[in-house]
Amino acid sequence: MKKIFTVLWIAAALAGKSDAARLKDLVSVEGVRENQLIGYGIVVGLAGTGDRQQTIFSNQTLTNMLERMGISVSPTAIRVKNTAAVMVTATLPAFAQPGLRIDTTVSSVGDAANLQGGVLLLTSLRAADGQVYAVAQGPVVTGGFAAGRGGTSQSVNHPTVGRGPNGASVERAAPSLAPKSVVRLQLKHSDFTTSTRITEAINKKFTNAAHGTAQAENAGLVSVAIPGEYAARATEFLSELENLSVEADSPARVVINERTGTIVLGKEVRIAPVAILHGNLNVEIQTTYAVSQPPPLAPGSTEVVPQTAVGAKEEKARNVVLKQGATVEELVRALAAIGSTPRDIIGILQSLRTAGAMDAEIEVI
Repeated sequence: MKKIFTVLWIAAALAGKSDAARLKDLVSVEGVRENQLIGYGIVVGLAGTGDRQQTIFSNQTLTNMLERMGISVSPTAIRVKNTAAVMVTATLPAFAQPGLRIDTTVSSVGDAANLQGGVLLLTSLRAADGQVYAVAQGPVVTGGFAAGRGGTSQSVNHPTVGRGPNGASVERAAPSLAPKSVVRLQLKHSDFTTSTRITEAINKKFTNAAHGTAQAENAGLVSVAIPGEYAARATEFLSELENLSVEADSPARVVINERTGTIVLGKEVRIAPVAILHGNLNVEIQTTYAVSQPPPLAPGSTEVVPQTAVGAKEEKARNVVLKQGATVEELVRALAAIGSTPRDIIGILQSLRTAGAMDAEIEVI
C-alpha cells in the first residue's frame, strides 16, 4: 500500500521540473546504426554433453571441417559426443573498424545438453548483405550448468546458450553512412511538437549560419544542413548537435501495471472538476460442519450437517472533490486520503477517463 503511493508521489513531485533532454537521447542520425551478424559454427570440448547421433548436421559439419584439414571421414562412420552445432550472433557497432573486438552469443541448435566448457571454432559472421564482417572463435561462457542425470539431475539457468566476451574480431568496416552536406535526425518517439522544438533549438544555436539550417519534415524526421564553417568538421558539428537541450513533448498518459499494482501518471495529465465517492462492500460466507450423533442404543446414524452463515459489511462511502485545475499531486493526495488500494485506484482512474474528467490515455501493461 505504501509503495504504490510512493511511486505516485514521485511522479507528482517531478511534475513541476523541466524535462529537457539532450538531443542525443531523443534522436538518432540516419545511417548511423548497429548491424546484426549471424553465423553457423561448431563448439568442441564438451564433456559428453554435445549433440547426439540423431543430430545429423553436427556430424556433417565436423567431417567437412576435418576434410578441409586433409582428413577424410564419412559422416555416418563418425560418432562423437563432445561437439555441438551452434548459431553465433553478434551486433556490429556503427563505424566499427577492422580489429575491433565484439561480444558474441552462442546458441545450440541441436540436442546438446550443455555448452559448459566448450570452445567455439573459427566461425564467419555475416550481415544481411551476405558479406563477412567478423570472425568468432574462443571459449564459451555459460551463465548456468546442468549436472546429474535422470531424477537426480539439476539445472541452473540456461546452459545451452553462452556468451563469448570479445569473442569476435571485426574484419570489415561497418556499412555506416558518414554525414556529408545534410544530416537527417530520426526521432525515437515521433511527435510534431518535439520535432518543431528541435528545429527551433538548432536554428537558435547556429544563428550565424544561413537561415533555415534545420527543417522539420514531419513528426519523426528533422533535416539539418551542415553550415559552411563545419563542412570539413562534420563530426564536431554532430557533437554540438547531440549536446543541445530540448524539452520533449509527449501525450498525457497513465500507465498501469495491474500485476504489481504500480501506477505512473505524467505531468501532462489534467483533471477536470469532479467528485469521487468511494466505498467498500464485503460479503463473507462461512460454512462450518457439525456432527449430528444419536444417543446410545437409539435408532439412526451419525451425520455431518453443514451450517452456512452469511455476513455483509459495507463501509461508508468516502468522497473527495477536485476543483478546476486540479494537479496530479492533488489527485494522489485525494486517493490516499480516502484509503484507496492499488486496485481501487485503477478502477477510479478508468472511471475518471470514462466520465471525461481526465484527458489522458490509459495504458495497461
